[in-house]
Amino acid sequence: MKKAIIPILIFWVFCSCESNNGKLSGDLVNNPASATVGTNTKEPKIVFEATEHNFGKMLQGEKVSCTYKFKNEGDAPLLISSVDKTCGCTNITFPKTPIKPGEGGTISITYDSDGHKGIQSRRVVVKANTNPAETVLIFRASVETVLSF
Repeated sequence: MKKAIIPILIFWVFCSCESNNGKLSGDLVNNPASATVGTNTKEPKIVFEATEHNFGKMLQGEKVSCTYKFKNEGDAPLLISSVDKTCGCTNITFPKTPIKPGEGGTISITYDSDGHKGIQSRRVVVKANTNPAETVLIFRASVETVLSF
């Protein structure tokens, strides 16, 4: 019985192997960002009026806000999946519904300077269905402390 199983296994191994000359099938990858230029793939495109904001001088403990305006200049609906902050001192609001081509929206941030002092620089990362998938927004402030006697 053992002698019959070994030739069957060897036959099965040789018959199940296919040669593809070391090439991968092109249908395994479907990434529009890696497609050739000039294809008819529709994509959203997020364009901000400005990606940086400077609050200037402020007193420690103050809360300040700013709004980053953007427009979808692509030809497909824009969907912002998340806006990540680098500090718990920042609160963010952003649209959770798709933005149609040609329409715009805003991302609002509020910075709480409590416990901070000196020059502050913070990043907010907008993640969307765009190419590239991330856009970095930056805000700065110079936080001054109040001396109490």
